[in-house]
Amino acid sequence: MNALSSLRRHFTPAQINIYFSIGCFFSSPVLGSAVSFVFHGGALWSVMLLALKRRRFNIDRPMLAMTIAIYAYCAAVVLASIVNGTLEADFRFFLPLVTLMFFPISYSTWSITDKTTLARIAVLASAAACISALALAIVQYYRIGIRAEGGAGNAIVFATVTCLAVATSLAGPLSGIESRNWKPLAVAALAGTVAILYSGSRIIWLALLLAGIALFLINRSRLGGPKLRRLAMIAGAAGLAVAAIGFPVVMDRADFLFSDWTALATKGDHSTALGLRVAMWQIGAEAFRNAPIFGHGITASRELMKQGFHDQFAMEQGFNHFHNGFLTALVEAGLLGAIALAAIFVVAAWNAAWVLRASAEATERLGATMVIVTVITYLVGGLTGILIGHDILDATLMVFLVSGTYLACGRTVSPTGKSAPAVAPSAGQLR
Repeated sequence: MNALSSLRRHFTPAQINIYFSIGCFFSSPVLGSAVSFVFHGGALWSVMLLALKRRRFNIDRPMLAMTIAIYAYCAAVVLASIVNGTLEADFRFFLPLVTLMFFPISYSTWSITDKTTLARIAVLASAAACISALALAIVQYYRIGIRAEGGAGNAIVFATVTCLAVATSLAGPLSGIESRNWKPLAVAALAGTVAILYSGSRIIWLALLLAGIALFLINRSRLGGPKLRRLAMIAGAAGLAVAAIGFPVVMDRADFLFSDWTALATKGDHSTALGLRVAMWQIGAEAFRNAPIFGHGITASRELMKQGFHDQFAMEQGFNHFHNGFLTALVEAGLLGAIALAAIFVVAAWNAAWVLRASAEATERLGATMVIVTVITYLVGGLTGILIGHDILDATLMVFLVSGTYLACGRTVSPTGKSAPAVAPSAGQLR
């Protein structure tokens, strides 16, 4: 009985949230779909707590704005199926929408966590994920002979979630959350960067570069004088190290790109990776023109792709998305769906930008940085891949949007839903 009592005292709501947060931030690059199990498990547990009235919805303005944007997108997808008469056929494809719809539920449960504690967990767990990602990448690239795909089983997905881990590791010391531990965090970020190189995901290389620029711009006021010179020296040394390690990988992937481009331009060869994407974009653009407002629905869109490959390119190919996130939304749910999808990222970025203009508090800046980096990574990666509709990407998107929005401008509440006692309201909370 004493042991059981001690266990109950240890597993408080706040302590459970700590373990849950560690699992969410660590698992996606290393354990792949485990992040989906952790996130959905936590969300379902939160649903039960809300039903039992042991939690209450934390409805603050940033959460409400994000929820409206997310639910508008989900509604647009369902509406497209209703208009096209494919609701029954599309029903099984609505499951990924559930992940997005858990946003307000997860937000309400996560916001009982102390902000500083959650911020440190995000940074340190992301750093551990970066180091583990490199270990996996080395084994997969040199021992197995494949592009690094971590625990995701997909090189692009692995690179996407590792990019977020790298940016969060760097955002820790830059924002002031982990200033004393900047050296090991910088090493972890370097490890994650090399892992991304081994993935061979060229579009995420670009996303990582843009995320790095965003990190510098967001924190430039804290990097004046000697700090800036030291950062420049460290960044230069790290860049040389990454270039030396990744040069063969970069050249190999560049050769593939030029080869694909030459085959497409001179022979009209659409069988290469680049050629297939161009073919999908052509098919998708034509399908959008035929149904611009409500789209075709999910099932019909996939059939249109197969038919397009057969009729236009004499190829028997089929994919579940058009390798461009917004084009996929346009074909499946029309302009309404694409605008609603864009609104999710616009609202997230707006919340973060407001905080960055108004606050210099470390946890808020870290949260806003996490949101900005997430928006950049997903939008850039979505140009040639999937944006929404993959279990790992969807769960990771929610992890970063929920925690980032809460850290940046959310309100901390007690487990019973009442406002937690605070020292002084921050800029984000005064919003």
